[in-house]
Amino acid sequence: MAVKIAAVAKQLPKYYKETKEIIPFVKLWMQDQESRFQRKVIKLFEGAGVDKRYSIMDPVEVFTATSFEQKNNIYKREVIQLAEQSLKKSLQKANLKPTDIDYIITVSCTGIMIPSVDAYLINSLGMKKDIVRLPVTEMGCAAGVSGIIYAKNFLKANPNKRAAVVAVEAPTATFQLNDFSMTNIVSAAIFGDGASAVILSSFDDDKGPTIIDEEMYHFFDATHMMGFNLVNSGLQMILDKEVPQKIADHFPAIIHPFLAQNKLTIVDINHLIFHPGGKKIVQTVEDLFGKLGKNINDTKEVLRLYGNMSSATVLYVLERFMDRNPTKGERGIMLTFGPGFSAQRILLEW
Repeated sequence: MAVKIAAVAKQLPKYYKETKEIIPFVKLWMQDQESRFQRKVIKLFEGAGVDKRYSIMDPVEVFTATSFEQKNNIYKREVIQLAEQSLKKSLQKANLKPTDIDYIITVSCTGIMIPSVDAYLINSLGMKKDIVRLPVTEMGCAAGVSGIIYAKNFLKANPNKRAAVVAVEAPTATFQLNDFSMTNIVSAAIFGDGASAVILSSFDDDKGPTIIDEEMYHFFDATHMMGFNLVNSGLQMILDKEVPQKIADHFPAIIHPFLAQNKLTIVDINHLIFHPGGKKIVQTVEDLFGKLGKNINDTKEVLRLYGNMSSATVLYVLERFMDRNPTKGERGIMLTFGPGFSAQRILLEW
């Protein structure tokens, strides 16, 4: 029995700014810092490979000394709406009703709320009373693919069922106003907010690429490299500068054995559906795949248009491929990296 991805749909927040429009706010924020440091930060924003980003907050709110409570309340209010809008869009694409979903996974790591987003969706959309829920909260950028893996395993064991994976993130709610570390600045330069919903199905008649295989890969002794510290002012980003090199060192072990167990090589892969973690990570992956005659142009374009939206971002890349209706028999590989440190992979066939 095959498990297929039936539809993917994104939803963007109401606020957006081009990077050139954000820089005046950054300059005001840094006005008491040393001038050489200010120039370095502006150059970083200009060279981050992100032309525009969307946000659940107006830039004035982002650069205002709000408390963790205030920011998290905005997060809660806005992500519920974004999640609902993206799920409605994906259901419409798949010609399904909310009551057609048997399993719902919601993914978010950029705020805290109990009950989780899925509980609100069940109520607002009138979903099944016996729907199975799974909130995924602590897997960061990898969690969009993680959610698909969990949904696939549920559907593999349950024929004629459908699942929804809803990833909704607001990294701007984690911006630390009094933190002038390069980690906080790099995070502000590359991250944006957004949501996406994926519908999966184990019905034989439903259309979409089939999930052929999936696997996680865990890096030992790397728990310090990526994540959040919970501090009084909110969620403080952890992002080690060695992450791109760590990915490069492990890349052959992440990709080639996974394909080999499916009797494939990279030559057999038509579509690279990769999470755009940031410019350096994108360049690292692009250099590795360029040598193999492949490109990650869609990954770069999603980073340019929206920034890194944590778990939702790879689903924006997936939607671009799905909307093109690839030729039957073509294959794609999805790849994300996240806290732990870990890589998540999915092999698709149209």
